[in-house]
Amino acid sequence: MARLSHRRPSVPTCGIRGGIGLSSHLIAMRKKTKTAPTTRNDKYEMLIGERRQHILELVQKQGRVLVTDLSSELKISQITIRKDLDWLQSHGLVQRSHGGALRITSSALADPTLQEKQKHHHLEKQRIAAAAVKMVKEGQCVILDSGTTTTAIAHELKRFSRLTVITNAVNIAAELAGTDFEVILVGGTLRKNSFSLVGPLAEDNLEEMHADILFLGVDGFDLEVGITTPNFLESRVNRAMVRAARKVVVVCDSSKFNHRSLSRIMPPGAIHYLITDRNLPSAAVDGLRTQNIDVTLV
Repeated sequence: MARLSHRRPSVPTCGIRGGIGLSSHLIAMRKKTKTAPTTRNDKYEMLIGERRQHILELVQKQGRVLVTDLSSELKISQITIRKDLDWLQSHGLVQRSHGGALRITSSALADPTLQEKQKHHHLEKQRIAAAAVKMVKEGQCVILDSGTTTTAIAHELKRFSRLTVITNAVNIAAELAGTDFEVILVGGTLRKNSFSLVGPLAEDNLEEMHADILFLGVDGFDLEVGITTPNFLESRVNRAMVRAARKVVVVCDSSKFNHRSLSRIMPPGAIHYLITDRNLPSAAVDGLRTQNIDVTLV
């Protein structure tokens, strides 16, 4: 049997179990050699991901971004920005346009929160609200659907002294709480996304009510399908509102046109009036008027 030597080997014993004979210096060198490339690559990938996430958040918040603006803000080349936008589009997160990218709004399931909606088309909604209240007379009963445009209408209605307001929007009821109006909440289950009340209780209560005029905000308006919303329960409550009102007035900015959400509320023939902004194409205006809808552009 061979005798074991008690001398330390003169070369590193990297292949020997336990690593006997490796100095701390050699261990450090081996760890550095193994981990340095991985750490550098991981950090690089993380920075790319953070940048693309930042760009995506800007698109969702602002509605669009420009290559030149992003290049200036992030201090990187326009070529890199274009590659980032192309990557985001390839994953279905943005829509590329000339010189930048746009927020995707074509999804039938898109259901932004009330706070998110408040960030867009603010001036158009204010003009729509100002035109809407001109259709209201003192002492009337008004139904207000949930939404940012109808919230703006609720604010404008404060100039009246005697109104009855029926709504499924908790925030609108709170907005009008300091007035002398008779404010009726229809009841139901709260949708936190829109601060609206939906469900059988809301539908049943509306079936027992009658109003002079309804102001209905919508998420989509298509000349063939009609008015739509991404939430099925919301669409049922909206239909009950339409049945309860003598006049049906759809209030929405022009970005809602040629868009279909998941659930249909009513066909175009159920609408009496439409108030929208002047950015609506003339062809769409003509199409609406051929269906006997009174269109007001503001």
